[in-house]
Formats: sequence, structure tokens, C-alpha cells
Amino acid sequence: MALEIVHPEGLDRPETYSHVVIATGTRLVFIAGQLSDDPEGNLVFPGDLAAQARQVFANLGRALAAANARPDQVTKITIYVAGHRAEYLPIIEAARVELFGTHKPADVLLGVATLAAPGYLIEVDAIAVTG
Repeated sequence: MALEIVHPEGLDRPETYSHVVIATGTRLVFIAGQLSDDPEGNLVFPGDLAAQARQVFANLGRALAAANARPDQVTKITIYVAGHRAEYLPIIEAARVELFGTHKPADVLLGVATLAAPGYLIEVDAIAVTG
């Protein structure tokens, strides 16, 4: 599996994501939206975006590992944030870097009114391409 990161002329160079990721591989892995749940499915860290974001990205890492996929094979993520505000961005980016390091998949960040149930502040899904 190979990922090619393209920096289109005339577009900025974002710190945490890539505008274009071209994937060559034979296996697609789709990870459902991960929430800040513990192994029993209970919400952890209600009201704490930073802690929920860390849990969400940790859960995403566990889901990838279960599919024999690595974070550096992720081509795209979608981040959903309840009541998103600009000041949330550094908090989310810090948690994201814990999983992805310098890898920058394409992404979309959407501010939403609510998530699956009260108390959830962030959800992230992913697509990976593996060998």
C-alpha cells in the first residue's frame, strides 16, 4: 500500500491534514464513528472536550488495529464536534497528533448540534487503505 500526498498549487499547506491523498492498495477499511466510550460502552469524561478527544482518537487506534490497519494507512477522517467553535481546533489537533503523529490524512471537520446521545462532544470516523 502506498499513499501519495499532493500539495496542489494555489492551496495552503495545512499543519494537520492534506488536501489530497492518493491511495494505492488492495484493501479498504472503513471505521465507524468512534465516540468517547469505555470498553463497556459508557461515556467517559462528560463535558471535557480534550479528554473526550484523546479517548476518541485512542478508540480509533484500537479499531484500526483490530482491522490490521495502522494510523499511517488512514486516507481520510471526518470529525464531528458538538457546538464547534474555533477555539476547539487546537484541542482536537493535539489529540489527533497523539494517534497520527506527522501523518496527515485528508479530513473534514463538521460542527453539529448534537451527537448520538447527550454528553458526547466529538466523534471521528476513518477510511484506511492497506496492502
